[in-house]
Amino acid sequence: MLAAIDHVQLAAPPGSEDLLRGYYVGVLGMTEIRKPPVLAARGGCWFQAGTVRLHMGIEKDFRPAKKAHPGLRVTGAEAFAARLQSHNAEVIWDDDLPGHRRFYSEDPVGNRLEFLEPLGSVERLGSVEQLES
Repeated sequence: MLAAIDHVQLAAPPGSEDLLRGYYVGVLGMTEIRKPPVLAARGGCWFQAGTVRLHMGIEKDFRPAKKAHPGLRVTGAEAFAARLQSHNAEVIWDDDLPGHRRFYSEDPVGNRLEFLEPLGSVERLGSVEQLES
């Protein structure tokens, strides 16, 4: 039985680790997690904020994810968007998800990121039966 998502992995080009650290630590406020030595030899870096974990893996023929993306829940979406904009990150607001304030942005290597904040009481579907009805 699935219990939770352990992490989300995104790709990045070779040699981009310092750029990624600047963004994920300096802009998003995450903490870098030390990779096990055998995995560190492959390059890339791992980040965490609370239970949110993102792994950035190095990909030789890197192409940024433009459609696929992690959805990162935030508090204070307006302030968080302003924080990204103050670091020259583009913020694109999207009002199409009822009950949420959300926007999209890109990390410094071009991967799409979604940031969303539930507004008030958002009802979630809790079972397959509810999804099918």
